[in-house]
Amino acid sequence: TIWMDGRVHPPDIAPHTWMGFSTGRWDGDVLTVSTTHIKQGWIRRNGLPQSDQATLTEHFIRHGNYMTHVSVLTDPVYLTEPLVKSEDFTYVIQNGANWLYPCEEVEEIAGRPRGAVPNYLPGKNPFVNEFAGKYHVPVAAALGGAETMYPEYEKKLKEDGK
Repeated sequence: TIWMDGRVHPPDIAPHTWMGFSTGRWDGDVLTVSTTHIKQGWIRRNGLPQSDQATLTEHFIRHGNYMTHVSVLTDPVYLTEPLVKSEDFTYVIQNGANWLYPCEEVEEIAGRPRGAVPNYLPGKNPFVNEFAGKYHVPVAAALGGAETMYPEYEKKLKEDGK
C-alpha cells in the first residue's frame, strides 16, 4: 500500500514489516514513494545485509510506453552511501494473458533444522573469502565499502600492489 493522503510515517518504535510503510506524492509527472519501517533482511542481488533502519525512496517516471524506476536505499548500519538502482519497463498489452506462476515452498538448504540461523563468530566464517576466490578479486575489494564500486578503486589496488 502506498498512502497518498499526506499522512505521516509511524514513530520509530512502531512495528516494522517486510513491505514497510510507504507514502507517496506527485512531483510533477513523477511519483515519489518513501518507505520506512522495513524489517531487517537482505539486499537482493548482492546479499548484503539490510538493517531495520533502512529507508527506501523510489521515483516512477513515465515516458510514453516506457517507465523508469529509480530506487535509492539508505542504511546507516550497512551502507556507507546510498545504493542507487534504476530499471526501465516497457508497456506491453497482454490481452488477458497471465504472467503469474503458482508458487511452491521448497527447502533451500537440506537438513537445516526449522528456524536455524547460520552464524559464525568474528574471524571464524569459513566462507568469507569464497566470493573473492570465485571471481578472482582481492579480498579487500570483495569486503570493502562503497568505494569498491567505482573505477577509481582499481587504480588504488594497483598502487597498493594487489
